[in-house]
Amino acid sequence: MAGLLSAASPLKRPTGVALLVGVTLVHLWLGDELLEDRLGFGAGAQSMRRIEVSYVRELALAPPPEAPAPAPRRVTRPRKAAVPKAPASAPRPAVESSAPVVARAEPLLAPALIPEPLAVEPAPAVATASEPVASAPAESPPVAPPTPPAIAAVAPAASASAPTFDWPPSTRLTYRLTGYYRGDVQGTASVEWIRSGLRYQVHLEAVVGPPFAPLLVRRASSEGDLGDNGLAPRRFEGEQRVAFRSRRWTMGFEPDRVRLPDGREVPAAPGVQDEASLFVQLTWLFTTQPHLLKVGRSIEVPLALPRRVEPWQYDVVGEETLQMPFADVPTMHVKPRRLAKPSGELTAEMWFAPGLQYLPVRILIHQDAQTFIDLQLLRAPQQAATR
Repeated sequence: MAGLLSAASPLKRPTGVALLVGVTLVHLWLGDELLEDRLGFGAGAQSMRRIEVSYVRELALAPPPEAPAPAPRRVTRPRKAAVPKAPASAPRPAVESSAPVVARAEPLLAPALIPEPLAVEPAPAVATASEPVASAPAESPPVAPPTPPAIAAVAPAASASAPTFDWPPSTRLTYRLTGYYRGDVQGTASVEWIRSGLRYQVHLEAVVGPPFAPLLVRRASSEGDLGDNGLAPRRFEGEQRVAFRSRRWTMGFEPDRVRLPDGREVPAAPGVQDEASLFVQLTWLFTTQPHLLKVGRSIEVPLALPRRVEPWQYDVVGEETLQMPFADVPTMHVKPRRLAKPSGELTAEMWFAPGLQYLPVRILIHQDAQTFIDLQLLRAPQQAATR
């Protein structure tokens, strides 16, 4: 120890200590400015009021849930016009049964599912009006194509045994954080999905460094509504603290536009998500449509970033079994594909676990080839009591 602090050591001199402190402060300031340039910041407002919830159980690994049945759709059929009954002595029209069927089939089924009408041959000569109808058994009416009501009844019956979709209870995911940013970094992270009726909140938090003296803390929160198309964000809040500096930014969502942190309003694409709701929206998509989570498939989700709204495409690239502290978890690897990725833009690869309600058990965030953060699930997901 004495050798380290010898008279020749710069730490023994006041100028050396000042230089060390100065370099450290410049390093933190540059890191803060770099993150601001990459992520974007805006003026913040009062924080959203957090929904309080208690987690009472751990989610166990299980077979993937069965795909839920689609919500039943009410079909309004046009009322069939009454056809006056012809007298018994009148000849029977040959095309009486075919014309109304085609008219009713159009609004019920997709064109590919509607059988083509059978060709109707001209009716043979009919007996005289005085001849009873019963005496001509050979004159049976032409066979009509299957009627749409009979076909439409098959679809609900086939899906009657499938469960209807119900949003999962509030869930908390706890991750171990590792990565590299001008050196190895470690920390913890969490994702909370909170549901209260048809209202939701998603909270993300990442802490780099020891909890008692973190070097960087980043939070993101989203709240909005639950509907037939998944999550509909209404407000997003972001916060970041680097050393002694803190910044906050917000975004607002309307049905037709998104208000960015700098005050600009841009058109909102259908199904747009923010960086916090994205993970839960993908979980909802894979739960309700498991065929999307097949190798080779791609999913496109509009994403609202602090400076723009643009579509992001995700490719399902493979199956992997990850060794977690609590179990070996089969997952599907989903990777973003950016055709024109701006320099330094953050991208997130995800590993979804069908046996854990399609939750993301690993999230790998890249800024560039050297700078990344790797989040891997530290314990089994915690959930609130089901209602």
